[in-house]
Amino acid sequence: MNLSKFFASAQYVLLAIILSVSFLLMYDSSQKEAAIMDELAHIPAGYGYVSELDARLNPEHPPLVKIAAALPLLFLDLNFPTDSTAWKDDVNGQWVMGSQFLYESGNDADRILAVSRLGPIILMLLLSLLVFVWSRSLMGSWWALLPTTLTAFSPSMLAHGHYVTTDVGASLGFILAIYFFGKFMLHNTKKNLAYAGVAYGIAQLLKFSAVLLIPLFLFLIAVFVFVKAFNHRVSLLSKLGYFVNYSFRYLGYLAGIFAVGYFLVYLVYIPITINYPMEKQKSDTTYILSNFGGENNTIPECTITAPKARCLADLTIAMTTNTIARPFAQYMLGVLMVTQRAAGGATGYFMNEVSNAGWWYYFPVVFFYKEPLPSLILIGFALLLGIGTFLKNFRGPSRLKERFFTYVNLNFAEFSMLSFIALYWLYSMSSPLNIGVRHVLPTIPLMYILTAGRIKQWTRQELDLSYGLLRNILTVIWSTLKSSFKTAIILFFVLWYIAEAFLAGPYFISYFNELADGTPNGYRIVTDSNYDWGQDLKRLAEFTEQNNISKIAVNYFGGGSLPYYFGDKAVAWNSTMGNPKQEGIEWFAISINNLQSSIAPIVSDLHRNPEDEYPWLLKDKSPYSPDARAGTSIFIYKL
Repeated sequence: MNLSKFFASAQYVLLAIILSVSFLLMYDSSQKEAAIMDELAHIPAGYGYVSELDARLNPEHPPLVKIAAALPLLFLDLNFPTDSTAWKDDVNGQWVMGSQFLYESGNDADRILAVSRLGPIILMLLLSLLVFVWSRSLMGSWWALLPTTLTAFSPSMLAHGHYVTTDVGASLGFILAIYFFGKFMLHNTKKNLAYAGVAYGIAQLLKFSAVLLIPLFLFLIAVFVFVKAFNHRVSLLSKLGYFVNYSFRYLGYLAGIFAVGYFLVYLVYIPITINYPMEKQKSDTTYILSNFGGENNTIPECTITAPKARCLADLTIAMTTNTIARPFAQYMLGVLMVTQRAAGGATGYFMNEVSNAGWWYYFPVVFFYKEPLPSLILIGFALLLGIGTFLKNFRGPSRLKERFFTYVNLNFAEFSMLSFIALYWLYSMSSPLNIGVRHVLPTIPLMYILTAGRIKQWTRQELDLSYGLLRNILTVIWSTLKSSFKTAIILFFVLWYIAEAFLAGPYFISYFNELADGTPNGYRIVTDSNYDWGQDLKRLAEFTEQNNISKIAVNYFGGGSLPYYFGDKAVAWNSTMGNPKQEGIEWFAISINNLQSSIAPIVSDLHRNPEDEYPWLLKDKSPYSPDARAGTSIFIYKL
């Protein structure tokens, strides 16, 4: 038997097993959960794109994930309520259309959810495969399995990988674009430029925040060109000449990448705006961007005195009236909406506080508690190894430039990953939009790749050929024993990590590590899409059936429907309605996201009326000690 072929095939067998198990975990969870909040908007939007060729719904998110989710729905016999006011007259009536399409048009909502979630699951598997491909080029096939495993079994990835949302798609887009951009920078061929352009375009079609690739690519080009120019052993004036020459050349390349990418964006938006009436598109865009560029901005057109942001809005509105330009106007509308949303923030609960101002430390804290402990240990250890290597090789400021040049030349892929992680985290931490660890998901697979690369170096022992034969033999024996011990340690952490994924299922979205006192108590730290996105409504319906409950009051947060799953057994409730027991209802259920927002202390300029703070629940029950739970996120009280 050819051992090399056997081991080569074994690597791909393991890869197939990893991807298959990851698929099964996501598929199993997807079948058991109700629609989460964003799916209520994304699913009807995607179906409108592919069935009606009309992009009027959910313009604030790019279309590719929604198209992938909706294409299989074309094979179902579905009723899409295009005669409703939400479709015909409302501006972006996505939430009403979602309720009508899923629950009020005679469709099987659970079947729609199950089928539409297959597209995002496939994107998640493609992300894991991309991690393997890039890692293999850096550290070989066997070691590439480590970051692939960490990605494929990440509770956060498994959670958001099976929802019709854009976060795992964003991870795929960012990493794909950075991977092919790096390949082009090292090998300036037309084929690589085309690949880099297509990858950039795909990233823009998966997440509007992918515009962050523009400053990232400019920074990487600046560093690459600087190193390339100043590595020449010539006079300073000649180095500056090289720098200017290289700068123009690579900026020209970048313009080509952007041209290819945005042409792809344009091609994708053409079919989904064909049946979007021009007059409707213009009126919708005008209304949505009416106050863009400042509160109550009434500037009717772009003038010299107008804010620059307003000029972009007016340009986008003008483009909607041009047959050729209006597909790209729909893309621009989405980018501007996301910019406006990020600046505005969102009200949320975090560490016993409710605020709409955000917390700069939100993402580090949430990542620390939601990342499995074994991967946290591996990442921390790899970081210490990297710092140790830097300090060991540091020879003073005079040699720092030389070592930096060498590092960038030899490790441009690693430098690109580190730069993106730094840029993305700085951007995220400076934004008041704190609604979940999902917003930093694009950086996590890259952390895994960097971690695996550093740990591989730790396990490697080089021979010193200046030693004698006997000493080298002893060194080989000793290094083999050490390597086996190190491998056993790594294997232990990997198995622990995989076990965490299995134990977390099917409640992946609510996963919290041991430092947060586990999943059951994660809601004490943070909620929203970190814990409660409405996924447990079907489990609440099962609870009422199993306990023969004839009537239950429900304060629900999510994309599910009380009438659809409960009929007349559930009554929509809120704090101001008082104690349900006064109406003869002996059971009360509330989404933990709503509960925390109602009773946790407010720390910003938000206002909350006393009657909205569940005074009757605080008086009669201990809110954090429910009588039962539906899944992890819905608290149930016997009144």
